[in-house]
Amino acid sequence: MQEQNLHFKTLIPLLQKEAIQLLQKLITIPSLSKEEDITANTIEAFIQSKGIKTYRNGNNIWCYNKFFDGNKPTILLNSHHDTVKPNNGYTLNPFEAVILDEKLYGLGSNDAGGALVSLLASFLYFYDRTDLNYNILYVASAEEEISGTNGMESILADLGLIEFAIVGEPTQMQLAIAEKGLLVLDCIASGKSGHAARNEGENAIYNALKDIEWFRSYQFPKISETLGPVKMTVTTIHSGSQHNVVPDICEFTVDIRTTDTYSNSEIYELIKQYVRCEIKPRSLRLNPSSIDKNHPIVKAGLLLGRTTYGSPTSSDQAVMNFPSLKMGPGDSARSHTADEFIYLNEIEEGINLYIQLLNQVL
Repeated sequence: MQEQNLHFKTLIPLLQKEAIQLLQKLITIPSLSKEEDITANTIEAFIQSKGIKTYRNGNNIWCYNKFFDGNKPTILLNSHHDTVKPNNGYTLNPFEAVILDEKLYGLGSNDAGGALVSLLASFLYFYDRTDLNYNILYVASAEEEISGTNGMESILADLGLIEFAIVGEPTQMQLAIAEKGLLVLDCIASGKSGHAARNEGENAIYNALKDIEWFRSYQFPKISETLGPVKMTVTTIHSGSQHNVVPDICEFTVDIRTTDTYSNSEIYELIKQYVRCEIKPRSLRLNPSSIDKNHPIVKAGLLLGRTTYGSPTSSDQAVMNFPSLKMGPGDSARSHTADEFIYLNEIEEGINLYIQLLNQVL
């Protein structure tokens, strides 16, 4: 037993070191959504260098623990390796992994490179254990930043049954037990053209205003314990061709942040009962998600002194049809910002906490 404990004590610092080195390498490789092939190659090669078999579909890479048992449930460990475009405020090279004052700078370092490599290190820690109650599946997914159809959603059918997931996003290693979904509606209010100088026509803008006011003021009856109320915001509007013509069409867009109290389809069907305009959802895919606060993985996190909250930002949880917990090193407030960074000790702590968390359930 002492020999095993010593092995684990020496293994974790090695995994931490390798995780940081891998993240440094990934930062130097541009990996915008739909252009992640080289980072996919890099992650695949790293995993294979450990003697582990990998699977690949597009730019999604995944692997299973050594003693996978089809009779056991499976835990998914997932994060993404694509990034947004660097914004114009960068003062450092976004594709150079610079360490200053114990901070690792670079595009994707915080969102979600820190979580990506920390979950991989945790997977490696448990990879060849023979005494696990669960199988472990690690997935480095693509196209998360654009909610693309060639990312996590495209491989779910290939992964097998999943009991629950830990999704790596920057949460300061707190427990995001619910996440808002996104439903975008394109709306068209109709009227009848006429001359503005005469009392003729039916103004589509006036018709739209009635529905816009409904979107502004309506409160859905169910309120989420963690995410609060569903939020609807009219964000764009377009109508008219010239000053003296009564417009017959008014188009507007509604951004709806859904909660775990409704599916996107339920929200859409309810809205149709109240508004007169034609509404068309861009997608019903990006649903809200949640995990029961009494779930064993949540209880394990609480025992480690973590706190629960509801996340307003979206992730690949939106396409998962099983319970999922969002948790990872870094701070969401740094995501998509100029000179993005993550503290080195956040990665080290992330690996430690992931391993402690999984130890309680595995």
